[in-house]
Amino acid sequence: MSITEPRQVRLSLPAKAEDIARLELADVVFLDGLVYTAREGVYQRVLGDGEPLPEGLVESSNVNFHCSPAASVEPDGSFRVGGVTATASFRFVKWMADWLDRTGTKIVIGKGGMPQSVYREIFAPRGVVYLTTVGYGTGALLGRGVRGVRRVNWLDELGIAQANWLFEVENFGPFIVDSDIAGNSLFAQQGELINQRIDAAYRGLKAPTLHRYGETDDRRDELM
Repeated sequence: MSITEPRQVRLSLPAKAEDIARLELADVVFLDGLVYTAREGVYQRVLGDGEPLPEGLVESSNVNFHCSPAASVEPDGSFRVGGVTATASFRFVKWMADWLDRTGTKIVIGKGGMPQSVYREIFAPRGVVYLTTVGYGTGALLGRGVRGVRRVNWLDELGIAQANWLFEVENFGPFIVDSDIAGNSLFAQQGELINQRIDAAYRGLKAPTLHRYGETDDRRDELM
């Protein structure tokens, strides 16, 4: 079986509709421009509590990164960003439709993906795609692509992890395209392929010898 190298794509931000439309599942993406962070603290503040969006946010960036920055304040008041660790996006599903409509965001970045129904019913009609980080423990790697902090909002109120950061990024990535403009999902497709053969894999297992917690040769007993 031949293995095809994934296509690499480098996007200038704010991302244009035609560039987003060309993204395919499993593409490896790198970004140049401005990326903002927003997660439950920001969503609740704007969508739940009715506070206005930070001034200039919509005009500056259309890429929302679900992340927790590792940042510190320098003596001159500037910020040092050591890493940017993605956080699980499925926790923010309930805010997505309203947030996308409010901000015009076109790319969402995070970890672990969202249900395919979200991509089809919320993302695709709005021309939005989802990018996921590559595995775990990549915060320091991604941090190398952060060239500076343009602005940070609500730092005192929400703290470092939850504040709204606007990062200047260059060659920022790698990220994998999990959902495309049509709402297809790489994770869902691969999950279906795996599930087609998982019963056969269990049929080849021998009965556990020690019967430790979680060991089984019967798929119906799976813990996960």
